[in-house]
Amino acid sequence: MQSPNPSPSAVTDAGMSVAALAGVEDHLKRRYLDAGRFPGTQLLVWRRGQPLHSAVQGFADLERRTPVRDDTIFRIYSMTKPITSVAFMMLVEQGRVALDEPVHKYIPAWKDLGVFQAGMAPLFQTRPPARPMLIIDLLRHTSGLTYGFQNRTNVDAAYRAQKIGEIEKAGTLQSMIDDLAKIPLEFSPGDAWNYSVATDVLGHLIEVIAGQPFEQFLQERIFDPLGMTDTGFHVPAAKAHRLAACYAADGRGGMVLQDDPTTSSFLTPPSLISGGGGLCSTAADYLTFCRALLNGGELGGVRLIGLKTLALMTANHLPGGRDLTEMSKSLFSEATYAGVGFGLGFSVTMKPALTMIPGSAGEYAWGGAATTSFWIDPAEDLIVVFMTQVLPSSAYPVRRELRTMIYAAITDSNL
Repeated sequence: MQSPNPSPSAVTDAGMSVAALAGVEDHLKRRYLDAGRFPGTQLLVWRRGQPLHSAVQGFADLERRTPVRDDTIFRIYSMTKPITSVAFMMLVEQGRVALDEPVHKYIPAWKDLGVFQAGMAPLFQTRPPARPMLIIDLLRHTSGLTYGFQNRTNVDAAYRAQKIGEIEKAGTLQSMIDDLAKIPLEFSPGDAWNYSVATDVLGHLIEVIAGQPFEQFLQERIFDPLGMTDTGFHVPAAKAHRLAACYAADGRGGMVLQDDPTTSSFLTPPSLISGGGGLCSTAADYLTFCRALLNGGELGGVRLIGLKTLALMTANHLPGGRDLTEMSKSLFSEATYAGVGFGLGFSVTMKPALTMIPGSAGEYAWGGAATTSFWIDPAEDLIVVFMTQVLPSSAYPVRRELRTMIYAAITDSNL
């Protein structure tokens, strides 16, 4: 099922080809839906203040033949991270915390965290870090923290043993912080980039600094003001019928059910409120958040953050101006590596030619584990939000394909 698109004249005014955007949907249907790789998709394209393309295809729940609809609720996993990062920067703007402060100022138990040297848990050998972990390290993933799913080191193994940063959350935010105090860092803060639970730690710091539950802070400061009524850490009973099923790629070009929407843990409030991956949302709600960012941090009279704060967040903060090919230790697929740096909560395109994908310098983006993704291109006044529900996000190159095809649809560039 496909939603009506704007009239051809409206699309022409915004400088994008109707036929080319329709071709994106044809590609998704042929390569992913008809081939049994994705259950269904939703794609939103916004340019020059206009909703150019809004289309849904396939099923939100294959087993029950429930189609994807405009109000389908998706697990957005790591697309939670930009929201948490914006929330944290609100506190920075208020002078309540600074980017160059040590994290142990707010988590005293982390003051003596060492860097992994040898051994297996619980008998790790460590060395002192070259410098303390700073707040900015959490925002740009240079903290020395990790994710267990990386499956690279003994530190990753310790995370898995403690179930830290898992898809299915266990424990509480405080218990995660306590457990992390017992596990060494993978590297000295600032020495490398490593995708990690750092944004979950930011959620904890918001609680400590703001003096209120993290989820309440998001509700009062972002979701309610912007009217993001379908975004939260669980799906209430009245909306449960709108939650999509989640699938896992089977390694053979197909998929298997991973999370049944009728029994999903997302139907009840979680014990661990994950700022790194816990939110559910709709494409429309996430587009609203993106529109506020594209508009300089404000939408409809609601200002989330200031223009200069957003500019700071969307600049490359990797030490020495390096890109991810030079600093990353991670196994991840939420962004390309070459020509891409990292800001405060987003990947940031620095040199489009090095990515070998069409785009613009200054474009910022991220994605989620179930293959959801978004990007914002201020130069082209463009937002794209894509939703499906297939783990892991590395199974197929759909993000690269979407970028290539949607940029090819631009008939009137701002550059």
